Amino acid sequence: MQQPIQCIIVDDDEIDRLTTQSFIKKATSLEIIGTYADAETAIAGVMGKMPDVAFLDVDMAGMSGLELRRELNNIPACVFITSYPDYAVESFELAALDFIVKPIKADRFAKTIERITEFFTIRNKAQLLDHTLGADTIFIKDGYEQVKLQLHDIIYLEALKDYTSIVTPASKYCILCSLGNLLKEPGFQSFIRIHKSYAVQKNYINRIKAQEVVVKNIALPIGRAYKDALAAFK
Repeated sequence: MQQPIQCIIVDDDEIDRLTTQSFIKKATSLEIIGTYADAETAIAGVMGKMPDVAFLDVDMAGMSGLELRRELNNIPACVFITSYPDYAVESFELAALDFIVKPIKADRFAKTIERITEFFTIRNKAQLLDHTLGADTIFIKDGYEQVKLQLHDIIYLEALKDYTSIVTPASKYCILCSLGNLLKEPGFQSFIRIHKSYAVQKNYINRIKAQEVVVKNIALPIGRAYKDALAAFK
């Protein structure tokens, strides 16, 4: 189950604060983790747990909502709520996700919730992609399914014309990519080519003989053009 989007409300008007709170509570995707009557209290309150979204009144006594946003610029999303539409330009210069003019209306707030949900859906997908690209994993198509493989589980690669066979302890997969092109990919730098048809994971090499390399007790031939590279590897 997806975690709720955690938010705070900062507004020095109690009625407006309660109004915003009631609208947020109707959205199942959001969770209120703090409500504050001034910016200073809000800063102290979020030190223990930073929210995902801040709903900020702009015109407050003491530090304004705009100044508060500058202080808490590490909060991913911010929605300004104000009675003064003239603040709109300045608020969007502070990367506001939305700008609502009081009095708040239900249909307008619903659009804000949609915008917030869409923002975090895209953001989470992007984080997942970054994690996948940085976690030494690849996704390959196997029939109608996408299979996730850990690069360190691959024992060797075998060239099959325009295709490459990926061999793991559990199974063998075939992808539409030449062995030469696959070895140019950053994730495959731990492989060494031993033959025009084979590349092996360096960590899995058990023995290097005159005519073959043994990886995980599997003997694979050495091509004459690749003997020098293997000699250097020793």
